Amino acid sequence: MHIHIHQLLGQYGYIGVFIILTLEMIGIPFPAETTLVFSGIEWSKGVFSIVPLILVASLANMLGSTIAYGIGYYLGSPIVLKYGKYVGITKERYLAAEHKFNQYSVRIVIIAKFFAGIRVLTPYLAGINQMPFSVFAMYNALSAFLWTTTFIIAGRYLGVAWKHYHTMLNHYIIPISILAVLLFIAYWLIKKRKSRVSEAK
Repeated sequence: MHIHIHQLLGQYGYIGVFIILTLEMIGIPFPAETTLVFSGIEWSKGVFSIVPLILVASLANMLGSTIAYGIGYYLGSPIVLKYGKYVGITKERYLAAEHKFNQYSVRIVIIAKFFAGIRVLTPYLAGINQMPFSVFAMYNALSAFLWTTTFIIAGRYLGVAWKHYHTMLNHYIIPISILAVLLFIAYWLIKKRKSRVSEAK
């Protein structure tokens, strides 16, 4: 799946990011965090620019969340429970998320995106519980920005670290290989010498 995500981003760019993150928030099981991390890696390579990348990712997440909110608001829990099983939203997951939502309400809208188990369900629950759309939209926008930015920046640092590691590896691979061979030869000679000494005794 990681290879496919990488290829998808390479082929479709910002549109690929937008589609994946929108569908994931509706409930389609796409690896959202992986997509954001790979996007950050591509940013470190100069494929993406940071401002449009964060903007596209945040808007996609907000759109998917808003669609989920609308479904919950106008169709209620029966539709979520009936069709949710096809996208991994089981009754148990729904009830657990509902408990968290009732316990934390507005705060859960902000932090839920960082937890895969309740991220997708939270906007549905916000709609089902008739949370005012203005309140939901404000906290959803804040949460989307924080979540996407966090994983994109993490991906960038991962990409930079890998580039540095790869450069060092290429630079030192020959001397390291020679040293490894010499150490192996030295070990073999010492072992052979000890074996001869033991046989002589």
